[in-house]
Amino acid sequence: MSRDFTSVKRVVLKVGTNLLSTKGGIDEKCLDGIVDQIAGLTESGYQVLLVSSGAIGMGAKELALKGPVKQVAMRQACASIGQPLLMSSYRRSFKRHGMVCSQILLTRKDMNNRHTYVNLRNSIFTLLDLSVIPIFNENDVVSTAEIGSAFGDNDRMSAMVASKIDADLLVILTDIPGLYTADPKKDKDAVFLSDITVLDEKILSYAGGAGSTHATGGMKTKLLAARIARQAGCDTIIVSGYEKDVLQRVLSGEVLGTCIHSDKRLSQKERWILNNSHLGSIIVDDGAKKALLSNKSLLPKGVVKVDGVFGSGDVVQICTIDGKPFAKAVPYYNSTEIASVAGHSSKDIQKILPDGHKGMIFRPEDLVLLSDDE
Repeated sequence: MSRDFTSVKRVVLKVGTNLLSTKGGIDEKCLDGIVDQIAGLTESGYQVLLVSSGAIGMGAKELALKGPVKQVAMRQACASIGQPLLMSSYRRSFKRHGMVCSQILLTRKDMNNRHTYVNLRNSIFTLLDLSVIPIFNENDVVSTAEIGSAFGDNDRMSAMVASKIDADLLVILTDIPGLYTADPKKDKDAVFLSDITVLDEKILSYAGGAGSTHATGGMKTKLLAARIARQAGCDTIIVSGYEKDVLQRVLSGEVLGTCIHSDKRLSQKERWILNNSHLGSIIVDDGAKKALLSNKSLLPKGVVKVDGVFGSGDVVQICTIDGKPFAKAVPYYNSTEIASVAGHSSKDIQKILPDGHKGMIFRPEDLVLLSDDE
C-alpha cells in the first residue's frame, strides 16, 4: 500500500516521555531537534499541533524520586512541578525560530462536553490562524481515572485531538521503530509490520504492555489511538523519534515506521458520540436491536431496563439483554424518565411524561453502531 501524503495539511505530532527524558531531566538536544523539524514543516505550509508527554517524569526528577510514581496525589504533584519545566523548554526552543507556542491542558471531560469541545475547537483554530504551535498535555494535576476525567495516556489524547480538529495525519514518535508481530529482542522470527489496513484483535494482540518508568502508554495504547484516528479519516504513523529528519521523511512518503491507514471518515457528531465516555446503559430487547440496526428510532416499548444515572443529551451504551454493548447513543430523556416509560407504547409517553416529550427515546441520527473490534 502506497503512502501518499501530498494532500496532508494538518498534522498532530505526539512525543513520548522516553524521547524527552534523561536521568537529569529534559533531553534538551532531543527537544530542540523535534522543534527544528516542526519549524521546518510550518515553513513548508503545514499546520502542526504537538501533544507532549513528560511533565510527571520531569517533576519526579526535580523531586529526585526513584522508581515509578503510582500514587494519584504524588503523580498530580509531579505534574504540577513538571509541566512549567516542560513548557519553559519548549518556549525557549521555539523562540530560536521566532515562533510562539501555547499550552492547552485537557481532561476527558473537556472533550466529553459538547459545548466545551466546540469552544476548544474554535480556540485551536484561532491559534493555528495566528501561526502559534498549540502544545497539548493531559491536565494530570486534576485529572484522575478514579473520577472518570482521565484519558489514561497521551496516545489516546493525541488521537482525540486529531479527530476533533480533522487532522490529516497523526504521527506518534516513540523510542522503537514501529510494530512487530512479537518482541524482536526476544523472538528472532518477529516480523515488522510496515502498513496496516485492518485494525483487528489479531493486530492488537501483537502489542505488549506499558512503557517505561514514567510513561503510561505502550504499543497497545498507540494502536487504540490509531483506531480513533482511523474513524476520523486520519492516517497514523508510529515511528522512532531517533530517526534523523523523521517528520520530513515521513511526509515525503518514505516508508518509515508502521502506518495504520485510515478508514471511512465518520461525521463529527458520530465521532463525538463514539469516543465519548458513556454515563450509563439502555438495555433493549431483540426486536429493538433489529430496528436500530435497520436505521430506525428506539421506541420505549423496546427498552428492557436502564443502568446508571445520566441526563438527556448524555452519551449512553445500548446493550442487548445479555449485557453486550452494540451501539452508543444520545437519548432525549434522562435515566429516570426512560426507566418510567420502559416497555410502554409511544402513546403512553404523554400520559407518563406530560411535558411535551417526543414519542421515541432517540432517532437514528443520535446513534452510532459499534464495530466488532470496539
